[in-house]
Amino acid sequence: MYKYRIEGGFPIKGRIRASGNKNAALPCIAATLLADDVVTLRNIPEIEDVQVMLDILRHLGSTVESIGPNEWRIDPRTAARTDVAVELSRKIRASILFAGPMLARFGRLTLPPPGGDVIGRRRVDTHLLALEELGARIEIDGVFAFTANKLVGSDIFLDEASVTATENAVMAAVRAEGRTVLRNVASEPHVQDLCRMLVSMGARISGIGSNILEIEGVERLGGCDYSIGPDFMEIGSFIGLAAVTRGEIEIEGVNPDDLRMMKIGFGRLGIRWSVEGDVLTMPAGQSMRVVPDLGGQTPKIDDAPWPGFPPDLTSIMTVVATQVDGMVLIHEKMFESRMFFVDKLIGMGARIVLCDPHRAVVSGPARLSGSELVSPDVRAGMAMVIAALCAEGVSTIKNVYQIERGYERLTERLRSLGARIERLQDC
Repeated sequence: MYKYRIEGGFPIKGRIRASGNKNAALPCIAATLLADDVVTLRNIPEIEDVQVMLDILRHLGSTVESIGPNEWRIDPRTAARTDVAVELSRKIRASILFAGPMLARFGRLTLPPPGGDVIGRRRVDTHLLALEELGARIEIDGVFAFTANKLVGSDIFLDEASVTATENAVMAAVRAEGRTVLRNVASEPHVQDLCRMLVSMGARISGIGSNILEIEGVERLGGCDYSIGPDFMEIGSFIGLAAVTRGEIEIEGVNPDDLRMMKIGFGRLGIRWSVEGDVLTMPAGQSMRVVPDLGGQTPKIDDAPWPGFPPDLTSIMTVVATQVDGMVLIHEKMFESRMFFVDKLIGMGARIVLCDPHRAVVSGPARLSGSELVSPDVRAGMAMVIAALCAEGVSTIKNVYQIERGYERLTERLRSLGARIERLQDC
């Protein structure tokens, strides 16, 4: 186990390249099982969640080979097993993503309950209902037992716009017999990445980027060479860090189309940036002042399915709001336990009223002091890192495994920007 020791109060400055999108890499790794040939994946972030997904592929029998930094060659033709080991499944919620491709290829999968962040109730019902509509049978007795004699296309309306349920349904449908229409689907950039990868393998998918996908099933999918898009969650995290430390940053490899709603949200806190080509430039000297709604009303930053404000950034925005002049309401509508980390920020000196599990009123700017912290999940953990880097004094953050599940070489990259952070053995 490791911990971070952080000395706060120093502005970050420099240029950094965006990592590949974690939430695209995970389903694309699972989708390799659908191929009848070798798949090369590029721009894959070096994070713990990726390693777990690759370990699951190895457990199933795929040949997995690193061919360079952030690049993997996967041969799924050697896969033969139809069960996921308990110790692997419980490490990561994304293990559920193997259900769709395994049903399409082998007609079966035994999967222990998935793990992952504890940020409230995270139902898998939508996955099961969609796969059952395609012809799967599912029994639950301590483990999920998925079976299907044949997958057949169907017209399916998802009961929620779940990202991973959409991805599972798409991966099953591309090899199902006939036509599938998926309605009320998630359309986040990572869902689009998966769909484009499948199209490059020979899948027939239309409506990519919308909430209705039409899929014509095919008998086989070939290999491909595919590069994952940038991680806009990481980009938002670095923007937040630059803002609260009064620093400046350039981020290479961004897709400005991914940042439209994020730009509106940060704009409500007086934070601006520009993009030229694929380089985002955020200068120092931000106003850091809440922009009130019409009539002087307190503004709100609330999350929603894409293209709404990303729920994974509400923790980051809560920390940023503590350093901004004015009052703002943060409304996290999608996960009922994600806001509980704010008691740690209050202990550091933040002025926050937690109204209920979903809403927090933040009044700033507040002087934060170094503290002893424990990371509860990926995004709240990164929010704590950002808080520690703008606080006065020294902070220690434990359970950094949770943070490193989603952020590539974090301490190394932050130090390159001038942050005073060390990764130490936690005795």
